[in-house]
Order: sequence, then C-alpha cells, then structure tokens
Amino acid sequence: MPADDPIRLDFICRKNAGRSQMAAAFAERERDERGLDDAVEIHSAGTEPADRVHRPVVDAMAEVGIDLSGETPTYPVLDHLRESHFLISMGCTVNEFNPAQYGVESREWELTNPEGREMDVVRSVRDEIEARVHALFDEIEQVADERPAETSLSERVTAAVRDALPFGKRP
Repeated sequence: MPADDPIRLDFICRKNAGRSQMAAAFAERERDERGLDDAVEIHSAGTEPADRVHRPVVDAMAEVGIDLSGETPTYPVLDHLRESHFLISMGCTVNEFNPAQYGVESREWELTNPEGREMDVVRSVRDEIEARVHALFDEIEQVADERPAETSLSERVTAAVRDALPFGKRP
C-alpha cells in the first residue's frame, strides 16, 4: 500500500443497522473535527445487512446532530477488508465473522444490541460508542504526536498507525 494511502477503519456488525452505523458516523465526525480528512478512511458493513438502519438508532443519532436517515446497510467488500488497517467488530460477529482470516488486527467492542430496545438503552449504547471512537482517535493522535512535527498531522497519523500502533502493523 502506498505511504500516502489513508488509514482504513472498518466497523463490522451483523445487520449494519445500529452499532456499526453509529461507530462509523462518530468516527467520521472525529476525523473531520480533528482535521484528519486525508489520513483516515471509514467504512461500516454487516454480515447479514438489514433493509435499513433501525429507526431508534436514527432517532438517537439525530439527538446528537448526526443524520443516519439516508444510510443503507451493506455487506462488507471482502477484498477491501484485507486492505483494512483496523477491523472493529461490534460484539455481534464472533460466530459468523472472523477478522483474523483477513490478516489484519482487530478489536472486539462488546456492545448491547440496540435493536428492539427502549430509547434509554439505545442512547446508552450510542454514548458508549461515541466514547470508544473518541478514545480510538486519541490513541491515534497520541502516537502521531510522538513523531517529528515537520510533516502534517495527517501524515504523522498515517505513519504512526502504520508503524507504531499494534493494529497498524501489516503482516
């Protein structure tokens, strides 16, 4: 992969109608707020995609200023997963999806499934995902800040993830 390619984050869930959609949306917001547009590419997908994002998830995300009403759940593009620098499973894919088969590092975020839950549970899941995404970007930036400042933050993040973070190392 060329050095100037962005870091690829993939959020994978079973239906891609709740947790992975929220995680990708928060990651996009973090990326944009931190000025990492050129450094981080974000995707979400599901092993058995639903027809649409769950309505309570759309409503909960609208409460924090994120519109998921136009998003459509999708299958992962398996060849693209091999290009991922970091695969995050939402606690629902262990039996039907094995990130190790793609030769990339991964993390499993054990999260309650918001499908069919009361809004207070959906909000709680949303808030936990937001905190985890924020911490992930803090981790990326912390490592990037340890690199020489002659390059842009975007270039330092890309280099840091590739070279220093466990999930950035390619086999």
